[in-house]
Amino acid sequence: MNKDQKSGLVVVAHTGDFVWRAGGAIALFAKKGWHMKIVCLSFGERGESAKMWREPGMTLERVKAGRIKEAERAAKILGGDIEFFDLGDYPLRVDDKAFEKLVDIFRKVNPQFVLTHSREDPYNFDHPMASRVAQEARVIAQAHGFKPGETVLGAPPVYLFEPHQPEQCNWKPQMILDISEVFDIKRKAFECLEAQEYLWEYYTRVALNRGVQGARNSERKDMKYGEAYERVFPSVGDAFV
Repeated sequence: MNKDQKSGLVVVAHTGDFVWRAGGAIALFAKKGWHMKIVCLSFGERGESAKMWREPGMTLERVKAGRIKEAERAAKILGGDIEFFDLGDYPLRVDDKAFEKLVDIFRKVNPQFVLTHSREDPYNFDHPMASRVAQEARVIAQAHGFKPGETVLGAPPVYLFEPHQPEQCNWKPQMILDISEVFDIKRKAFECLEAQEYLWEYYTRVALNRGVQGARNSERKDMKYGEAYERVFPSVGDAFV
């Protein structure tokens, strides 16, 4: 990453999350020349690797190694720069050392936007934990009293990507990103995640549905695939369009 390069930051609980939920955004902005940083707080080794655990003689370390390999391949296809924290999942716990490391990443990357999980998810408590930690790290990175003398973060907007069951998560789409030109790339990244093959078609349907909604709510009548996001903060400007 060079000092003049624009950047985006994606903070997820598990290795698969960045692909299903924000893979289109990563691929789209990477294609535009942005540095897209991905932080995976865990590998999803306990709760999101059931297919691997069904194999005879499977161990935790083998599952982790498999999920790392999948995620690295997917990130490369999307054009993202991935980093793993290895904090464990089910449950995900973030200690002070890991939290400060994430704050340092915010300042180093200096993102123009941040993508993370919904604030609620009754099916997966790791997701709102990752969202809370990402949002808190953003605020601490803005504090002049945290590691005084360092350049502080500005105020990048935060977007919450679509959870698996949005109605149960009190999540509402407020921005639909047109990912039509990069969906083939996102689909290839899907196919790296063999441990969660059952989600490949599900998230293809989600992208198609959001594409229909995006076309209906805009002049993008040729839009086919989309990703939906909820804003944390209001948009700011001097015009409505």
